[in-house]
Amino acid sequence: MLLAITRAVSPAINQCEIGFIERQEIDLAKANEQHRQYESLLAELGAKVVSLPAESDYPDSVFVEDPAVVVDEIAVMTRMGAASRRGESEALARALADYRPLRHLREPATLEGGDVMRVGRTLYVGVSHRTNPAGIEQLTNELSLLGYTVVPVAVRGALHLKSACCSLGDGAILANRSWLDLQPLAGFRIVDVAPGEDRAANVLSIGGSVIVPASFPRTAEILDRSGLRVRMLDVSELMKAEAGVTCCSLILES
Repeated sequence: MLLAITRAVSPAINQCEIGFIERQEIDLAKANEQHRQYESLLAELGAKVVSLPAESDYPDSVFVEDPAVVVDEIAVMTRMGAASRRGESEALARALADYRPLRHLREPATLEGGDVMRVGRTLYVGVSHRTNPAGIEQLTNELSLLGYTVVPVAVRGALHLKSACCSLGDGAILANRSWLDLQPLAGFRIVDVAPGEDRAANVLSIGGSVIVPASFPRTAEILDRSGLRVRMLDVSELMKAEAGVTCCSLILES
């Protein structure tokens, strides 16, 4: 069974961490409705949604992708690069413990799940503002014994690797090539985001479809013409918190 773990929007989301965009006021009611529609679409595409309650003390806690890296055998609880977010891990770890044995990264490691793009048994991990070499080394140590390969990828000008690229399946990756070093991804077919839609690379492939933010219609057209089944979703309020459609769920096989 495909499982999607989500968390309700924090009422304090306007105090979220911002790295590479200008801060804008987030309409909490609209953000809640957009998140509800996101969960509904995940369910429509075949996932059982496990929705966790909001964490009022952690403005960014709706972004459940960042505190954990989940593979088939274990869940690795990360040590997030934003120190204000590290408390998010505790409640998420309790939820994940029902599905996977847990491992934990330790200081001086920093790593966030938004920097991890998994393709089969290879994990491409961004060296970014939030993820350091020690975090990548510790993740490698945890996963190599399970037969996974970890490949570092330099990220520039973006918060996370998955701000710059995401897997579309079948050997294709959607990318904003100005935000990352493409050399580690040389074996893939690169699909470029549309001009002027710099943040459009963050898409979520699930259930035979690709979820694309409604803010990026030209990139959606590119994907549609390539034969992918595109589902567009308005996440404009959540994007004001420097989010994308991968950020708000942890997808795993239960």
